[in-house]
Amino acid sequence: MEKGQQAKILVVDDNEDNRELASKILRIRGYLIVEAKDGRAAIKKAEEERPDLILMDISLPDIDGYEVTRAIKSKEELRGIPVIALTAHAMKGDKEKALEAGCDGYISKPIDIHKFPDQVSSYLPQSS
Repeated sequence: MEKGQQAKILVVDDNEDNRELASKILRIRGYLIVEAKDGRAAIKKAEEERPDLILMDISLPDIDGYEVTRAIKSKEELRGIPVIALTAHAMKGDKEKALEAGCDGYISKPIDIHKFPDQVSSYLPQSS
């Protein structure tokens, strides 16, 4: 990603309040935001929008975030998009389970509104 270019982030969360909070914080930082409220929509949006980063809730109503991540990572054209688990699953082993499913990182909820933008930016592809 070139310096000054706006990163496009897909925020996947079935909870509207969580999705809106994350999206609002990231929009203030200048990111372009695409949203999905379930797993099927997340896969479709990833294919259509080709975001620079995906923030993936794990507890989704139709297909859980693990399966959605596996589906995205199985597609050649989407494989390089970092998928970050954004989840309240914060028990021992949950981070490892997310990474095993193909997630490239992990941010626990509730998000810290002050740290969140820097956590997200640390996962964005940097220009070389």
